[in-house]
Order: sequence, then C-alpha cells, then structure tokens
Amino acid sequence: MPRLATASALVLVLLAACTHSPSPIPSPLPRPSGALHSWAYQLQDYAGGKLDQLAAGPYQLVVIDLARDAHEDYFTRSEIAAVRATGKRVLAYFEIGSIEDFRPEYPDLRRDAADLIANEWKDWPGEYFVRYYDERWWQRVVQPRVDRATAAGYDGVYLDTPLAYEEIALQAVQGRDRDALAKDMAELIVRISRYAKKRAPGFLIVPQNSPELRHQNGYTTAIDGIGMEELFFQATDERCTEDYCTENLSETRALRDAGKFVLSVDYASRAADVRAACSSYRKERFAGTVTVLGLDRPSPPCP
Repeated sequence: MPRLATASALVLVLLAACTHSPSPIPSPLPRPSGALHSWAYQLQDYAGGKLDQLAAGPYQLVVIDLARDAHEDYFTRSEIAAVRATGKRVLAYFEIGSIEDFRPEYPDLRRDAADLIANEWKDWPGEYFVRYYDERWWQRVVQPRVDRATAAGYDGVYLDTPLAYEEIALQAVQGRDRDALAKDMAELIVRISRYAKKRAPGFLIVPQNSPELRHQNGYTTAIDGIGMEELFFQATDERCTEDYCTENLSETRALRDAGKFVLSVDYASRAADVRAACSSYRKERFAGTVTVLGLDRPSPPCP
C-alpha cells in the first residue's frame, strides 16, 4: 500500500516518457524462492535524494518508488545502473489500481478524465481507487509508467493496489461485481507482463498482495513473484491472527510452490517480533524484510 505520507503538498509535473531502448535485463531470479532471501523496501526519504544507502546495503533486491519521493523528477538510468552494478535487482514501485493526489498524473486525470477516479481509500486519505479496466487508464497511466521503468533499466516492476478489485465502490463500476473486477485486475496484470517482457525480456512482474488472483486465468504464468504485506505482523507489532491472514498465507504458499519468489514484508519494531518474523521467513522460504510503516528507511536484513 502507498506510504508517501508527506508528499501531498508537493507540486508535481509529469515528465515526457523516455524513448530510448532499455538496457539488457538479467534473467529472472532463480527458483526455488529460497534462493532469494534478502530485500529492502523504501519509497521515500532517500538520503540526499540518492540511492547510495540501498546500493551499499546487504540486499539481493531493492524496491524503490519509480519517482524520487514523488517529486517531478524520476530516478535516472545511471542511478539505477549504479545500484544494479552491486549485483542487486531493482524493482520500480507504482500503483495500478489507485492514484494518489500527489502523483504527477493526477491533475490531468482530474481535469480530463475525472470519471476514471472512484472512491477515496479511507485508510489512506488523498488516494483514490480507479476504474483500472478502462482503456484510458492503461494509456494515460499504466503504459507510460511501464515505459519509464523499462527505459530506466529497472529489473522489473512492483505493482501495488491489485486489491482495488475488492475496495472500489460497486456503484462506481458500471454494474460489475467482485468476480468481474477480479478478472479485470488479473487481465491488467497479464497485459502489463506481456507488454513489459516484450520490451525487455526477463523483466520481472511482481504484484503486491491479493495472492488469490492466482485463480484467474493467465495470472500465475504472467508473474515472477509476489510481494506480501503483513503475513505475520500487522502495523505495528501486532500478530496477524485473523482468518484472512491464514488465507493469504495459504495462497502465498501456493504461488511459492508454483515457482514464484515471495517478497514478504511485516511491520514490527520490537526485537522479539522482528526475530519471530524472520524465523517465519526462513521456515516458509520467503525473502523477508521487517520494516516501518512509513517505508522511509532501509531495514537491516534478517540475521
């Protein structure tokens, strides 16, 4: 879910999409998922606006925002290359089922395609679910973001808010029910995968949450891994014991067993809770990181 808590006051300008060819992309991460064990997840407050701290960290993979703290500039090809030169994979984070009011595309959408914007996400004021099945959403937001990520030399994309299919207001979706919305979301992710992998063979497709989408046609084949929040600890230091936690873990295990790597992230600060989460990652053969809700700093890897 989105974390840029301080960015809503920013004035953002959408840059023209990059048009040069993407750099070569490494082959997909090795399977089984146990081969990948450490990653970092940071979406804001990069020290000095740079990625040096992540590049120097003991991680195999890092997830960063496509935009630098949601400012009008984006991480450049040379900046991404410098992190990749340390042997790390770098995934570009962006939402596919919602839009925040501080994102550069938002003003134009609100002005020219306001009907794409649906209900506000009550947990994240200033963020709105969108009619992600509309072709204009692909053309105006999703495709340009994928183009930017491939052109900048990222190894893949980390796609947030697939859960929009569960959270968008039904009165806003032209008679669709939740089953149809789930199908629409899976089709969007499949489309992203086909488009990106054609531009950059080996490009990694990693949606966040909603592992139950694996039951939709083509979804499991289209993705390389999945990011999962709060499988073991909810923000913050609260054990995840609800029924949906058990369901999410079961669906995630199924994706792992299908050969997909798992990037698990939990929000905990107490030493005992961090140890417990790390122990769960090892047991489940997930790559895990235990961090803070603001995602404003890289956390040390599990011991």
